[in-house]
Amino acid sequence: MTRALKPILRAAGIKQGALASALGVPRSVVNGLINHGQLPARYDREEIAGRITTYLKDQGADWSTWQQQSAITDEEDPMTFRKQTLTPQARRHFELTADPFADVQDVADVFMSDDIRYVREVLYGTALHGGFVAVVGESGAGKSTLREELMDRLQREQRDVHVIEPAVLASAETDAKGKPVKAQHIAEAIMATVAPLEQLKSSPDARFRQVKKTLVESGQSGYRHLIVIEEAHTLPASTLNHLKRFLEIKDGLRKLIGIVLLAQPELLLKLSESNPAVREVVQRCEVVTLMPLGQNLDGYLKHRFERAGVPVARVLERDAVDALRDRLAPTKQKGMGQLYPLAVHNLLARAMNLAAELGPPRVTVDVMRGV
Repeated sequence: MTRALKPILRAAGIKQGALASALGVPRSVVNGLINHGQLPARYDREEIAGRITTYLKDQGADWSTWQQQSAITDEEDPMTFRKQTLTPQARRHFELTADPFADVQDVADVFMSDDIRYVREVLYGTALHGGFVAVVGESGAGKSTLREELMDRLQREQRDVHVIEPAVLASAETDAKGKPVKAQHIAEAIMATVAPLEQLKSSPDARFRQVKKTLVESGQSGYRHLIVIEEAHTLPASTLNHLKRFLEIKDGLRKLIGIVLLAQPELLLKLSESNPAVREVVQRCEVVTLMPLGQNLDGYLKHRFERAGVPVARVLERDAVDALRDRLAPTKQKGMGQLYPLAVHNLLARAMNLAAELGPPRVTVDVMRGV
């Protein structure tokens, strides 16, 4: 897969529409090529690549770079596969009585690498002792699973923690794109969780004093408070700054609130040290990144299949695991790339379904390369 075409067109000043007209294809097809390196299966890949080379030559563009990198594919990006499920045929083929890719149902289902264990303890410490932490990871990296495990752990250990989760449905950075989460919404969520029968004050100043009084009284009763915000990369800078005010609510020296932001990597841009709009937040917020599985891929697969009651070696040949790694992590980024749980699940489910159709007892390297 390549996206080499986009910078070439930009450098030459060539519009998508002009290229689409020259190729005789809809503009949507060119858009897929430029942004995803993909081509619908009904088109001949070599023919389209040749037409593009000819057109770039005619326009005086950098056709040689395109020719070297023009590996057009009709495959989907593994991170954007539709949800893949094992077919009944595949489950019978591999003698599976449980789905190895099912959502986590028990703490024992959670795979614990050193990195994940560290993030888990950071979240737990923030819930019990306060603080401000942002957990950043790609979609499918496991952020929600860690949040759910934290809630489960607090309940199992009977910790007196009020978990406050402001609604983020249709959340966006601006009103034009959706509904930004604002300080008022966070205050409403605090009151609804800690003092649900109390009516929220209307003026901002009275509302803040009311929230502080409620938290102090709750803290004196032995409770801790944890604000958890998902999709936090959509928070506007003003709300990030307001979170600092909530963080500063104390009873004497005792912190009353911990804050956890769960976000995609876009949040890192907002929390950049060079962003003066949120400099006070940057100084107080610990950023923890959920890394790809990397060298933990083998351990992860072993754990997931053992939880499903089947040894991973009975499902995948050794070379197929390496092919899975190579498919999701480019050679130059071995152990990195897109090796996140969701991408692994989607790609491997496809491979297992294909193996069940073709007949080999295990997923082979050829099967893995064929999906």
